[in-house]
Amino acid sequence: MSNKLSFLYFLSTPFAVKLVGLILIFFSLMIEGLGAAELNEYRVTMDDEHQLVMYSRIPDNPREVILLIHGRTWSALPDFDLMAGNENLSMMQALAKQGFAVYAVDLRGYGKTPRDESGWNTPNRAAKDVAILLDDINQRHPELAGTNVFGWSYGSMVAMLTAQRYPDKVKTLILYGFPIDTTEKRDNGPNHLVPPRKKTTAQAAAEDFILPGTISKAAIDAYVSASLAADPIRMDWNQLAQWNQLDGAKVTVPTLLLQAEADPYVNWDADAVLFKRLANQNKQWVVLANADHAALLETARFRLYDAVINFVEWTSK
Repeated sequence: MSNKLSFLYFLSTPFAVKLVGLILIFFSLMIEGLGAAELNEYRVTMDDEHQLVMYSRIPDNPREVILLIHGRTWSALPDFDLMAGNENLSMMQALAKQGFAVYAVDLRGYGKTPRDESGWNTPNRAAKDVAILLDDINQRHPELAGTNVFGWSYGSMVAMLTAQRYPDKVKTLILYGFPIDTTEKRDNGPNHLVPPRKKTTAQAAAEDFILPGTISKAAIDAYVSASLAADPIRMDWNQLAQWNQLDGAKVTVPTLLLQAEADPYVNWDADAVLFKRLANQNKQWVVLANADHAALLETARFRLYDAVINFVEWTSK
């Protein structure tokens, strides 16, 4: 048999097919890695000398800046920079590849940011912290016209309160999975002095993934593992009546209300009232079909990325 025929025969064998597939996967991952913006970590000092940890992925010559704010229980890296084997679930990487300088914060008591001496976080304290972070980010990118702010779930409440109290620091506001009715009043919540500091659980980390076929088991397992490692103790909040400040009529920046069709936290009637009351008429309401509260980690994540990018570009025109 000639050398050429021998080579062709080898390529037809199951072993060769697998080998070629692995080589192609290796080179595709290597090329993807070469184009990825590096993950950076640094600390920003607040007005009370407490330091918050912030992460960034910044491409060459960014055209926009965005800050991502995590939800109630889990911190920035599990939510916004997750890799699950060969599955890239990182919103930070996805936006950086589209020319965004991407930042994500660990609020007080989350991830690598320790609790302050009180042991609690509050809505006003979180909003002020984010405002200080935005000053830091804007100083890093003086050539760009302000920072877009994205909040997921509880983080969307923090983002909205920041936009209300510090509108000059927020370019656009993006609310994903907004979980409350702003017309309902809340009480102050826990009134004991010592925070409960309850342990987090694997069940809680996986509970938002409710739609079959939208995320692999390996990805869920990776998220659960990363979340429990980053946040073994649930952060505690009080002075919750401060959320009663939230009012669409007091939001004066362009706003995207981004929801998922099967998100159990969504109150559609309440969101309609919120959307109508938004003071800035540069606003959009986008619904992601076949998606739930954790859409930014599921198959709908690409549509979520597109919605964010398109909104930011639309408001810049």
